[in-house]
Amino acid sequence: MKGLLKAAVAAFALAAMAVPGNAKTELTMYYPIAVGGPLTQVVDEMIAGFEQENPDISVNAIYAGNYDDTRVRAISAIQSGEPAQLSVLFSIDVYELMEQDLIVPFDDIVGDDREWLDSFYPALMANGVVDGKVWGVPFQRSTIVLYYNKDMFREAGLDPDTPPSTWDEMVEAAKALRKGDRWGVMVPSTGYPYWMFQAFAIQNGIELMSADGTETYFDDPAAVEALEFWKSLSSEHDVMPAGTIEWGTLRQAFVQGQTAMMWHTTGNLTAVRNEANFDFGVAMLPANKRLGSPTGGGNFYIFKGATEDEQRAAVELVKYMTSPERAAKWSIATGYVGISPAAYQTEALSKYVEEFPQAVVARDQLEHAVAELSTYETGRVREALNNAVQAALTGSQSPAEALAAAQATADRLLRPYR
Repeated sequence: MKGLLKAAVAAFALAAMAVPGNAKTELTMYYPIAVGGPLTQVVDEMIAGFEQENPDISVNAIYAGNYDDTRVRAISAIQSGEPAQLSVLFSIDVYELMEQDLIVPFDDIVGDDREWLDSFYPALMANGVVDGKVWGVPFQRSTIVLYYNKDMFREAGLDPDTPPSTWDEMVEAAKALRKGDRWGVMVPSTGYPYWMFQAFAIQNGIELMSADGTETYFDDPAAVEALEFWKSLSSEHDVMPAGTIEWGTLRQAFVQGQTAMMWHTTGNLTAVRNEANFDFGVAMLPANKRLGSPTGGGNFYIFKGATEDEQRAAVELVKYMTSPERAAKWSIATGYVGISPAAYQTEALSKYVEEFPQAVVARDQLEHAVAELSTYETGRVREALNNAVQAALTGSQSPAEALAAAQATADRLLRPYR
């Protein structure tokens, strides 16, 4: 009997030794690196700081390319049984992630602690809130802004401190700036053509989708008129190249002097500042019936397959990375919007925007911003609109025909959700 008791005690001791008393919670975070700049280093520094403050949590960051690549890799990892607790993905992926039952609302993890969730700019929260719950928390967020070459404005006799504020003013300025091989304005139409088109549509007084993600209004007369105006910049006014303009190379075209103005994400602001050897300005996008830009960029999401301990640890990481100090650092390093008013009250970002006022344009534009195009079946709906925009710009279909086809596709895809 004594022998059996001694054996049992020994077995218990071995089992206790096999389970460390301070086992770390391990997190795997998929992260998109899609815009220029030393972003990987900045994220790595944030993670190192978090791990130092939270020695019981370790974080493995997997940098997975652009947003689409990151979504595919993260979902593939989850489906194959690999660990993944959180990711930064498109803010507009929320319906797709909910459809696939992949994410949990932050409300379910933080409980009654609403102060943090209520600290972000409302315009940036719009894409992440569905059915009254917060499914995505903003981090890498943007609006589209107008970049313009002040030296070229001076050369053309234009006031470098008064960028165009309306469509008509933009056309007139672009005509004055057009010279030889230099274009007056460029708007990218690959990569994210739906996003740029949404900006034109908002400015013409039409929002392209319902708040519940079940309807689109692509063929509304105001939307058709917006696409006709975009096309007219090349076909009628000859201030923009015909056909499509590459998203990925437009920044280089601007800094190399191939265009005097460009529409692009504020996420390129720091890269433009570092690369341009001329005086440049940043302005809100021009208005027609109203000012406006869609928001853009990525939100944090917590995956449903994570354990409760992992989900709580993931929220702590998200809180750390979205804190005012880190949000300020991220905005300075990239040009993305500081995601909360408190970020702009930090000493670092306050000083930065005083020295570089271009950095507050995207933030100020949030007052006029709307949620980025996001619906159920969002990938296929977005693809239909992308195809329509490019068909109109290349002349293979009229804007009205192209948008009618996109609307028919969206109606078919969204009908089951109404």
